[in-house]
Amino acid sequence: MSSDELVVAVEPSADGVVLIRVRGSLDSWSDGDRLVEALTSAAEGKGRRTVVDLSGLAFADSTALHALLHGQRKHTANGVPLVLVGPMNVKVLRLFEVTGTQEAFQFAGSVDQARTC
Repeated sequence: MSSDELVVAVEPSADGVVLIRVRGSLDSWSDGDRLVEALTSAAEGKGRRTVVDLSGLAFADSTALHALLHGQRKHTANGVPLVLVGPMNVKVLRLFEVTGTQEAFQFAGSVDQARTC
């Protein structure tokens, strides 16, 4: 596995929080559907909150943004909070800044903070 290969790992917990860890690069060359599927499953599951850990994401483009916005819509429709966690790579933060989508998401500084916010 190369350092930019996309990895999406789902970790449900006993406290009802679904943790989705995203590592590598999420761009038009990677399979963004894996994140869409993980977010959709979390939104439609029995979890009380979904936390997406983006601290391992080295690069993201509109593919990532599309997946996250789709996931946010699914979570909102199902009444499940979705929280994005860092610290995020500057390239990933820039994506939210350039597109003006920061306000569409709830952010937390760590997984522990996201579990309770």
